[in-house]
Amino acid sequence: MQHARLSEDPLRAIRAALAGEAAGIAVATSGSTGHPREVLISPDAVVASARATTSRLGGAGAWLLAIPAERIGGALVVARATLDGTELVELPPGPFTPEAFAAAAAGMPGGRRYTSLVPTQVVRLSRSQAGRAALASFDAILVGGAPMPPLGLDANLISTYGATETCGGCVYDGIPLDGVLVSTGEDGRIRVGGATLAEGYADGDDSAFTVEGGARWFVTPDVGTWDGDRLEVEGRADDVIITGGLKAHPARVERALESLPYVDAAAVAGVPDHEWGARVVAWATAASGLPELEAVRAELAPLLEPHELPREVRRVGELPRTAGGKIDRRAMRALARGEE
Repeated sequence: MQHARLSEDPLRAIRAALAGEAAGIAVATSGSTGHPREVLISPDAVVASARATTSRLGGAGAWLLAIPAERIGGALVVARATLDGTELVELPPGPFTPEAFAAAAAGMPGGRRYTSLVPTQVVRLSRSQAGRAALASFDAILVGGAPMPPLGLDANLISTYGATETCGGCVYDGIPLDGVLVSTGEDGRIRVGGATLAEGYADGDDSAFTVEGGARWFVTPDVGTWDGDRLEVEGRADDVIITGGLKAHPARVERALESLPYVDAAAVAGVPDHEWGARVVAWATAASGLPELEAVRAELAPLLEPHELPREVRRVGELPRTAGGKIDRRAMRALARGEE
């Protein structure tokens, strides 16, 4: 048997894998290099991930599919509903709007209700009265793919961390799901092991996987801290900005920026600088506008180290994102170089 490709027919692929009619699922991912690859995931890993999520959320419920099912996050929405025998409601085709989301949510059955979203969707919903009411109607909302900006919404939002190679989100609000192992190496790289780990890549290059201490691990491209109980993700290792010989993590600066009342969303990257090696530059969406740079830096000063403070804050209409909804820092750096 072969692995069923989500790219061809995602709902059929995930259901075939769970029914034993396929060896598993093959999921396309850009990986850490940006080059498309297929990750091979066994039915056992899918089941382990789905069951652990249902347990963490407090029981089975209906699911609203509001993200692409050909991505691992959407595929797991289908898997959870299938395994739990609960209703799966799909968002109608077309652009994502708060009105369409609210209408789909209103058509869901009673009882426990869940959905999975990316931060961009949550931000858009938070700006709409109908969207906020729809968000509040769910028992839990999994938010993954990028750090969640502080929006002051209800506590039903759960920030998830994971990768296609870990069968999607496997750490919820910093705490691993049952059956998931987490560690960090001397270099700060986050490593994930346990029951939800993928088999490997279709191209056969499994160098991102390693065996240590009798356990198999996926070495992620991210860095963070793990105290034995909770994981704190600092950002991607290759996104770290070396400015004046000191390290600045974009995700940390972004969280600080998004805590300011006038910033809706922010993205940070390092731009080459003759004096500092690289300077910290921020792009921000701000419907009401931005204060002068020095005023922004003054507000950020209690939250960040001096070398982490942005030397530029550029207001934009939309942040550049990849097809998967993550911040596209390559595009940001290319744009900055073109503007120099």
